[in-house]
Amino acid sequence: MNELFRNTLGPAAWGAMIAVPIAIFALYFLKLKRQPLEVPSTYLWTKVIEDLHVNSLWQRLRQSLLLFLQLALVALAILALLRPGWEGESLTGAKFIFLVDKSASMSSTDVEAGNRLTAAKTRVAALIDQMESDMSAMLISFADEPDVVQEFTNNKRLLREGLERIQPAASTTKIRGALELADGFANPGRITIEDAGIELDATEQEPVDLFILSDGRFGSVEGFSLGNLKAQYLPIGTFKANNLAITALSTGRNEVRPDEQQAFVQAANFSDEDQKVVIELQRDGALVDATSVTIAAGGSAGATFNLGVVESGYLKAVITPPAGFKDVLPLDNAAYAVLDPQRDSRVLLVTPGNPALEFALSTERAQRLAQVDKVGPEALATPEYRNDAQTDKYDLIIFDQCAPEEMPQANTLFIGRVPPTADWQAGASDERANVPQIIDWQRSHPLLGLVELGNVLLVDSYIVKPPPGGMSLIDAGAGPLAAIAPRDSFEDAVLGFEIVGHDDQGTTINTNWPRMTSFPNFALNVLEYLAAGGADAPTQTTRPGQPVELTLRDRRGNLTIVKPDGSKRSFEAPAHGKYVFHDADQPGVYEVRSGGEVIRRFAVNLFDRQESDVALRGRQSDAEQIPTVDSLQIGYSEVQASSLQTPVRKELWKPLLLAALAVLLAEWYIYNRRVYI
Repeated sequence: MNELFRNTLGPAAWGAMIAVPIAIFALYFLKLKRQPLEVPSTYLWTKVIEDLHVNSLWQRLRQSLLLFLQLALVALAILALLRPGWEGESLTGAKFIFLVDKSASMSSTDVEAGNRLTAAKTRVAALIDQMESDMSAMLISFADEPDVVQEFTNNKRLLREGLERIQPAASTTKIRGALELADGFANPGRITIEDAGIELDATEQEPVDLFILSDGRFGSVEGFSLGNLKAQYLPIGTFKANNLAITALSTGRNEVRPDEQQAFVQAANFSDEDQKVVIELQRDGALVDATSVTIAAGGSAGATFNLGVVESGYLKAVITPPAGFKDVLPLDNAAYAVLDPQRDSRVLLVTPGNPALEFALSTERAQRLAQVDKVGPEALATPEYRNDAQTDKYDLIIFDQCAPEEMPQANTLFIGRVPPTADWQAGASDERANVPQIIDWQRSHPLLGLVELGNVLLVDSYIVKPPPGGMSLIDAGAGPLAAIAPRDSFEDAVLGFEIVGHDDQGTTINTNWPRMTSFPNFALNVLEYLAAGGADAPTQTTRPGQPVELTLRDRRGNLTIVKPDGSKRSFEAPAHGKYVFHDADQPGVYEVRSGGEVIRRFAVNLFDRQESDVALRGRQSDAEQIPTVDSLQIGYSEVQASSLQTPVRKELWKPLLLAALAVLLAEWYIYNRRVYI
């Protein structure tokens, strides 16, 4: 909308405004009405003669500075009410929702406003200023989770105050939750009907303008319909935003000297040129070592540091950019890891006999990871098992060819059976797939790291469909053969096929997997991921904003978590030894204290290449040699990005009101000078 003026008053109000200058003229033309007055002298006759000049209503108006100032004051007020302005973004509509991205990448300092979040807030504030009295808007900020900052209101002051409350976060970007919130607030009375399996709106909804202010560091949003939301993408950032980041920090035993530990640091270069950087490693605040590495443009490089024999402590890795390199996101230039020895994990294996699995869980490395107890399926009916299953004695229970009546208070792995819960049973099939062919598996999941399944053959398997919130791990042509899903604070993994089976004729072989090196790797992954303990376990780290599950056995009374910035959170020791901390929003090392004693540490790191690669995604236009920002893919809708050069509409009503105030002060001063001189 590029018109010069924007009307803000109705006909009656404009009629009153036009009457003001007419009234001012009338005051200067009205005939004087005199009262008889006796005077002792003639010194006033001169003044009386002058007054006679204005006794006639239609006489020629004499020059008057006060009249000019008063008319100028009214003209400036009328002009301000017309809200003159020039080309740029403006609001047209009735309801607006502003989605403001506050994730880690929005702390980048490649914009004039200081950082991207400040630039986004400035742009929203300019749009709020253009709202008229019949318009309403709401604010939603988002990072890994959405937050309703201000619900629908036409009060600009409340919207500006809400905008100021939005603070930068150190977490990743997930826009889906924010879109779902916006959809819910935009359609509070929405009624849907289902026709042929398709959800349709049964009520007509008014359109709502949705402004997305973000740098677009997230993937496409699948399975979401914008409906009556008219989305506009306002990109924040630049195409030339260089950044160096630490993307991994892990510790482990030295393969040559198992009694010693070593640390591995990986750094990435998100720029167009090779960069030579210094990676420094500190332990408990003291320098361990530093090394220089060259990172190719758009690539990664690593460095290994020997730590020697270390009992406890924490590590901090820092990357120093070369001189002259503008690193726009310092947030990911440091990473943290904890060296504190973890308690020995306890694992219960319930099996009628499985030599391959028992051997894989009894290797030297497996014994360093966890203590494994073995019982037969008949033990599931004993009071001892029921008591152990409902306490925190075991971190992981493996059910091989059997299943309990109820789920234990521990992580689980089911082999050849399905968990006895309604969610899992709903997706289970009693029919077994004969000779299923594995076609794909989740190589990125910790349970399947370094696990090759391409040559694994199976005799038969159950088809395992995970409940809502779960994911398939191994897929065959007939359906999923393995899956994992959360359950409260635990996770349940299921292999639909048996390793070995038992029938009336004895033990049967169901797969050739135990003959391959990937099988013991899978067993170690199970201990590392589902049991999560042991001195040889990989470094545990959490991303900002994610919940952290703490196992705190044999603790009573009040405990305190000290965050990296020194702030503290107190809580009561959990009855079952497990506590979930939901306030890990800062990168760094967190300490769990009992009194003055540090009983546990854990590390929080960003470790997200998508957040660290902060440059705007763009493409070169065929018609013009100017890069344009990639659009957002939301469901089946492609939301085009506004031009980075698109200005916000500039309005002059504020300067005009200031000028009117100056004229009013001048008129007051001149009037008083004429009265008293």
